[in-house]
Amino acid sequence: MANEWATFGADLHLELSGKGLRTGLMDALREAVRSGRLTAGTRLPSSRSLAADLGVARNTVADAYAELVAEGWLTARQGSGTRVAPRSAPRRRTPPSRPAGAPAAAGRPTYNLRPGTPDLASFPRADWLKAARKALTAAPHEAFGYGDPRGRIELRTALAEYLARARGVYARPERIMICSGFVHGLMLMGQVLRARGVREVAVDSYGLDIHWELLERAGLRIPALPFDERGTRTEELGTLGNGVGAVLMTPAHQFPMGGALHPDRRAAAVDWARAAGGLILEDDYDGEFRYDRQPVGALQGLDPERVVYLGTASKSLAPGLRLAWMVLPEHLVDEVAAAKGAVDWVSSVTDQLTFAEFLRSGAYDRHVRAMRLRYRRRRDQLVAAVAARSPETRVSGIAAGLHAVLELPAGTEAAVVRSAAFQGLALTGLDDFRHPATPPTRDALVVGYATPPDSAWSGVLEALCRVLP
Repeated sequence: MANEWATFGADLHLELSGKGLRTGLMDALREAVRSGRLTAGTRLPSSRSLAADLGVARNTVADAYAELVAEGWLTARQGSGTRVAPRSAPRRRTPPSRPAGAPAAAGRPTYNLRPGTPDLASFPRADWLKAARKALTAAPHEAFGYGDPRGRIELRTALAEYLARARGVYARPERIMICSGFVHGLMLMGQVLRARGVREVAVDSYGLDIHWELLERAGLRIPALPFDERGTRTEELGTLGNGVGAVLMTPAHQFPMGGALHPDRRAAAVDWARAAGGLILEDDYDGEFRYDRQPVGALQGLDPERVVYLGTASKSLAPGLRLAWMVLPEHLVDEVAAAKGAVDWVSSVTDQLTFAEFLRSGAYDRHVRAMRLRYRRRRDQLVAAVAARSPETRVSGIAAGLHAVLELPAGTEAAVVRSAAFQGLALTGLDDFRHPATPPTRDALVVGYATPPDSAWSGVLEALCRVLP
């Protein structure tokens, strides 16, 4: 059966075989917009008149309109009726590869708002090159041989000073292990924990699946801890059983939920580690970037013998450097070094020496301060735009890091992500970060705001607000 909507000025054929009328109507409207038969701003018939034309219940048409509004295909305003939504993509610095106003190709977003990537265009190339020249000029000949598996002493010494000053970490050079990224450090810890007889590592109920997969590959089970407005409920660590020998967490800025772990919960985690002989794996991925106050010190300072501190340059500088570090309890240093191997075969000597000089010269502090201002401005503009254009959407989490969480009405997350793709934006819903054993708790977007260029940022915000309920 097919119905032609003649009053619409376009031939809309609703193929009803194998699908309901509401679904067929929605598909036909999407296709008419996508193909250009329905242009932006076109006013649609009222739900009453269309229902009469089609011979269906008015609620069927009204529900289809409402869903398409939620997806961003249509707009509905009192006094203006239901219209085709604007389809222009945010302005780019380079000439568009498709006609103006056409939707982005599926799978090829114009701008990436997924979390986890810093502003790569702001990498301090000149200062990095200056540090590289000075470091290589001063480096001893033996630096270019097979080195200590813990990494170059120059970098470990510089990191010990910086981490103590900036993050409140108790660090001595002999306790620091240089890694090729956070994932490498977590992989090493998984091996060591499994060799020690640990069977389970507790994790947050929301996090990165790649981290969970690494632990599972090491033969470890990953029970999830519940989460509430004060953060991960660490007081429940003792209820998970004797098999739990460690917990992986992001206390300074929980990823992706965006909150800071409540002081009581921090203390509860340390109390559990002491009583159970367990370890806390502290992922301090963006601890330098706090905007409403001084950054909260690392959890490691509460008990350096029970906390493995993991840091990285991936958010502060660039993930391509593959530079990360662990500050280990004294009793773990030899075991982790043995797991890494007899020589440092994964971390570039030249990058380690350069980063050491970058830290010593103060260039790293200057860069972090500059990026803190930039990211704070981005976050403030995002919060202001959402408040003005979509007051029902709440921005949750602390003012920190490179991402914000936008709370959505129940049942709208998937539709908003699909609609954003049509606007040329790559977005990630909160559900993508949910532990498999955790039931869905809310609908939200996890919006990374670091990567779009300044020239396009206002257009990106405009496009983002168009898809919000």
